Amino acid sequence: MKIRVTEGDLARMKDQLYFTGSDRRRKLSRYWLLLSLAAVIASAGVIGDSTATVIGAMIVAPLMTPILGAVLAIVSGDGVNLRRSVVLVVLGACSVVAIGAIMGVFIGYDVVAATNAQVAARVSPRLIDLVAALATGAVGAVALNRSDISDTLPGVAISISLVPPLAVVGLTWESGAPHESIGALVLFLTNVCAILASGVVVMWIYGAHRVAVRLEGTSFRRSSAVSVVAALLVIIVIPLSLNSQRIDRTLQHQQVVSALATSWAHGAGWTVLSVTHRDGVYFVIVSGPAPAPSLHGLSATLSANGIAPSDVHIVLSPVTFETLPSS
Repeated sequence: MKIRVTEGDLARMKDQLYFTGSDRRRKLSRYWLLLSLAAVIASAGVIGDSTATVIGAMIVAPLMTPILGAVLAIVSGDGVNLRRSVVLVVLGACSVVAIGAIMGVFIGYDVVAATNAQVAARVSPRLIDLVAALATGAVGAVALNRSDISDTLPGVAISISLVPPLAVVGLTWESGAPHESIGALVLFLTNVCAILASGVVVMWIYGAHRVAVRLEGTSFRRSSAVSVVAALLVIIVIPLSLNSQRIDRTLQHQQVVSALATSWAHGAGWTVLSVTHRDGVYFVIVSGPAPAPSLHGLSATLSANGIAPSDVHIVLSPVTFETLPSS
């Protein structure tokens, strides 16, 4: 197994990731064309709540290229291409957000987490999202170093979520849900930081820095750039940890509410149809024959188990039975 980068590999990676050379205009036009189309596809997929369409946008989106370009530039100590890559990422992200907001203007309803599964999946990032992004970024860097496994890159594009969260930022901001926009932006930043961190580690393991220094030297201190990436990663862990704790606590309480409500309803011959959580309130839908079970017993049981009764709303759905008339 090849574990070292050669001069030919370095040249190939630079050609793939840097927007330089005689065909610079062609690379830039391709980048902006594909990114714009990916933004439209992602926004349409989110609006239509279509997973397949969103996946299509992930495959088309070229945003991974300048991010990996920044990785290579950090490892190589190439300040010029690092700045170019960062600018392309920032401008590209802003353009996707703008396209999402513009598309949101032309629909007659709000695109928010309460009514859209694609939005709901991207506004509450957790630590597990960072773990997945780190692994995906590592796979992308390995595939870049090894041309014999470059066919995995489409899978990497699907695994890492870059353009869809940005589309959600624009759509939710236009819909008047800035807190959801912030959540989607945190997911995007999580993925970018993870790609940078794991990508730098993989490139370092493959020895790209040695080849680059031997050929061209460095234009800045790599350690400074690596420190910045590490600091960004630490900073992004804070909101992810807080959100993970909140979600875990909510799920634990939801399981308790579900178990207690099921026991309570079963005693009266009723059935719990669903237990959901929204805006700090647990909604329990139960169904069964009259008479409805007493709520006092459930309220006392919830209090005894550390759940405030005011945080639980019971939706009673009585069922009536009718005898069919004889023919």
